[in-house]
Amino acid sequence: MEKNGQISRRLVLLPCPFQGHINPMLQLGTILHSKGFSITIAHTEFNSPNPSNHPNFKFLPIPDGLSVQEISSGDILSLIQRLNVNCKLHLQECLSQIVTGGQQDDIACVIYDELMFFVETVANFLKLPSIILRTTSAATLIARTTLAQLKLEGLVSLEDSVSQGPVPNHHPLRFKDLPFPISRKLESFSQLVIDMYKIKTSSSAIIWNTMDCLELSSLARIQQQYQVPNLPIGPLHKFGPGLPNSSLLKEDASCMAWLEKQTKNSVIYVSLGSIAAMDEREIVEMAWGLANSQQRFLWVFRPDSIRGSKNEVLSLIFKETIGERGCIVNWAPQKEVLAHSAVGGFLSHCGWNSTLESICEGIPMICKPCFGDQRVNARYVSHIWRVGLELENELDRGEIEKAIRRLMAGKEGEAMREKAKNLKEKVELCLKEGGSSNNSLNKLVEMIMSF
Repeated sequence: MEKNGQISRRLVLLPCPFQGHINPMLQLGTILHSKGFSITIAHTEFNSPNPSNHPNFKFLPIPDGLSVQEISSGDILSLIQRLNVNCKLHLQECLSQIVTGGQQDDIACVIYDELMFFVETVANFLKLPSIILRTTSAATLIARTTLAQLKLEGLVSLEDSVSQGPVPNHHPLRFKDLPFPISRKLESFSQLVIDMYKIKTSSSAIIWNTMDCLELSSLARIQQQYQVPNLPIGPLHKFGPGLPNSSLLKEDASCMAWLEKQTKNSVIYVSLGSIAAMDEREIVEMAWGLANSQQRFLWVFRPDSIRGSKNEVLSLIFKETIGERGCIVNWAPQKEVLAHSAVGGFLSHCGWNSTLESICEGIPMICKPCFGDQRVNARYVSHIWRVGLELENELDRGEIEKAIRRLMAGKEGEAMREKAKNLKEKVELCLKEGGSSNNSLNKLVEMIMSF
């Protein structure tokens, strides 16, 4: 993308500093770099990405002012609100130096995670074009705004987070499927949603990590509300080979050797993501449910997976019971795991990245959502796309055993596996030349070049 001998135009990308948001932003950066753009990643000191994993990018650390106490609190809503206050002036100063520094590779635009909405104010001040990246499903945006509006009208409370009642005009969602926050602070959540989803008049476009074949109706509904182009270019992790590793946790690749010893579709992969924790009782139930299912399993069990306990509960419970039938690691290379022929199912928290990665490999799911958008995704997996089933109640070894047997050994699981395979093929068509995601990516590149 050199023009008249000049260095390619620079894009500044700013992710929200949580694993599920960092991954798609860095994937987007890699895709746009392959299109000829220079990439600068502006990032907070908290959960900063490793520059050595991305040698083609420049990295611009932004002081975030977070205290050790704030970080250790685990209050995601408060952290996001603090970042939007603390980082604004620092980013403005850093970008001002680039804009006024006379560098050859001028900033074409700034692309920012929707949760880091302060960036739009900075971009406006510096007269830089801005584009939003939304790392959730389109259905989640609709569900978030619905929950916030119901809260403002006094029509929903925390008690509704377990209600089976249907949300009016929002099939297939029940109240328990709405994206209630992990902190359970509905007032703070509603304010965050208002700040995030104000009608944007200055951002040039909205990028989505989703696809028309999954969410055409939700995307069409959203496009009516936002006058700027909505560009679904997902799944971002499938655009081009060799996307660099952006995991904040160290991956244990030894599980791949274990998978090599297993037969096709024989392994249930279990991971509840990078944030969710369970209490000791839940861990015990999960462990015995896996053991009693008699299925082979690969279980991601983070060191901080047990809430408020450092017990060696797994080794005490069933290390001798499972033998070679199970493999337990602190963290796994998930995309490689799901692509392995031995994996036949995924017991997941249904974060959007995990959901997309499972769909892209044709792997049916057992959904155990914990909070936020995971609830929405689980409902769509089980009742719209029908490529999974949901654990509805408290974790119980009998329910877990039953669900695993249904998915891995029953006719119901075979039907879901066939649906998942068909959905995988539709996703692949979106990515090919002439496909909807590929076309949206081309529109994005043309738009940036027009700035």
